[in-house]
Amino acid sequence: MSETFHVGLIGLGVMGQRMLARLAAHARLRATWVWDADPAALARTLSAYPQLQPAASAEAVIAAPGLHTLYIATPPAPHMALSNRAFDAGLAVFCEKPLTVDFDAARRTIARIDAGGLRAAVNFSLASSPGLAALQAAAQGGIGQLQAVQIELAFTRWPRPWQAAAGAWLAERAEGGFSREVLSHFIFVLQRVLGTAQVLASQPDYPADGRSAERALEATLQAGGVPVQVQAAVAGVVDDFNRFTLQGSTGAVELRDWFGLQQRHGDGPWLPQGDAAAMRQRGQADQLDQWVALIEGRPHSLPGFAEALAVQQTIEALLAGQPATAR
Repeated sequence: MSETFHVGLIGLGVMGQRMLARLAAHARLRATWVWDADPAALARTLSAYPQLQPAASAEAVIAAPGLHTLYIATPPAPHMALSNRAFDAGLAVFCEKPLTVDFDAARRTIARIDAGGLRAAVNFSLASSPGLAALQAAAQGGIGQLQAVQIELAFTRWPRPWQAAAGAWLAERAEGGFSREVLSHFIFVLQRVLGTAQVLASQPDYPADGRSAERALEATLQAGGVPVQVQAAVAGVVDDFNRFTLQGSTGAVELRDWFGLQQRHGDGPWLPQGDAAAMRQRGQADQLDQWVALIEGRPHSLPGFAEALAVQQTIEALLAGQPATAR
């Protein structure tokens, strides 16, 4: 019988709750120990999942007996410290993004991972999606000569309605904003498919209060010699609209609404490539299987800390702004 791996969770907000629900359906990953800085969040979680063991602190989760892996779903500031404590305990780490607010600490952690062969990955959900696989195939000649990438995002409001309980930090410039939370997923896809992106021009629009996160972003990048346009804003009537289009000389591939996938040949009609809900389920299930591979020290498709830091470096360059004339 295959071994069951015990998971400790730190952070029981929206992402922590979603992961608990997914873990409950997996054959080999079992949530065991949990902690959150908010006692009410911990109490609600224990009411919904009475089999879980509450820990007295984040450090107590990491030190819990029988644990194999740690899932970190806190705001980004403590990610590096928690990861390093988990490495000290011999655990595999699966961390939420954004990876960090301290690039130097992240680089030191990445050096430690590389030197020690440590097991660490970051939760970019599209890493296990059929859409990413289709984009990779297209980039390798499936749609002819690559011509352009278009990334479009829109939100009725930010944070999105379902994030209301996640904390004020999501609405603030220091750690939050839609670029770090959502655009980063598509910059990950871009850089996994085409390589490191260069920011050629970027115009973020910030509220005048000096504290709130961006309200809009327009940018031009280049990746693998392919021009990339980004248009994103808190606008419109859809809670969460996103579209990533890769255009080639003989066709195009489009990733839409996260896991939806469609393709076209030439100037023909867009043809859906399977049911979006089924592809979401498949991608999420595969991600957990890849997590098992990480724990076991086998090859996997999850992004490591170095790849996640490269994504964040691009995001932070976009947020810093760059005039179109500075090329």
